[in-house]
Amino acid sequence: MSRVALVTGGMGGLGEAVCIKMAALGYKVVTTYSPSNTKAKDWLKQMQAQGYDFHAYPCDVSDFDSCKACVDTVTKELGPVDVLVNNAGITRDMTFKKMTKTDWDVVMKTNLDSVFNMTKQVMDGMVDRGWGRVINVSSVNGQKGAFGQTNYSAAKAGMHGFTKALALEVSRKGVTVNTISPGYIGTKMVMAIPQEVLDSKILPQIPQGRLGKPEEVAGLVAYLASEEAAFVTGANISINGGQHMF
Repeated sequence: MSRVALVTGGMGGLGEAVCIKMAALGYKVVTTYSPSNTKAKDWLKQMQAQGYDFHAYPCDVSDFDSCKACVDTVTKELGPVDVLVNNAGITRDMTFKKMTKTDWDVVMKTNLDSVFNMTKQVMDGMVDRGWGRVINVSSVNGQKGAFGQTNYSAAKAGMHGFTKALALEVSRKGVTVNTISPGYIGTKMVMAIPQEVLDSKILPQIPQGRLGKPEEVAGLVAYLASEEAAFVTGANISINGGQHMF
């Protein structure tokens, strides 16, 4: 029986690439989308036209009860979740001087609280079955910080603290918990940045001189979800073209 992989925020550039990669490896792929997303059905049709039979469920990842309802439905209809990719995230970039409590809260809830909300629903089952993978998608800016991103950087750094602590708790149960920290990836969001900004501000920071590809990040996720990665847990793997080394 195919294992079930659940990717939060899987309809974006990076999440979509992860869904495609996992499907190619034989996983039953489930993604979540915001209840306010009116284009979810269109995305599913586009993916079906390309030969991908994804499953998608509305879920507010910042809300614990919504996450519980979503995972309960997935388990009932498709089976228990074996691989969880906590990918959903948002930005509300501005200097700390201008940042409001609302700007802070919405980023923390969507980017960090969501990791608890989703992982809590699947972890007991993974432990009971003696196999599971949790992969948390952080950011290079959670490692080095970024101007105008105190909220985002804090949330993304917090994800790895969560990873390390939980990995210690479940490491003897056949469950691994890891973080990946992508740098600038050529998603639609990044490609919307004006070319002059990319050329003058972003690319000069990257030793490889280019943006990463979503497929490259998806390949790393697929590895961490595999049997071969069973000895990797509590790690934070950078995938940033050399932008930040430590």
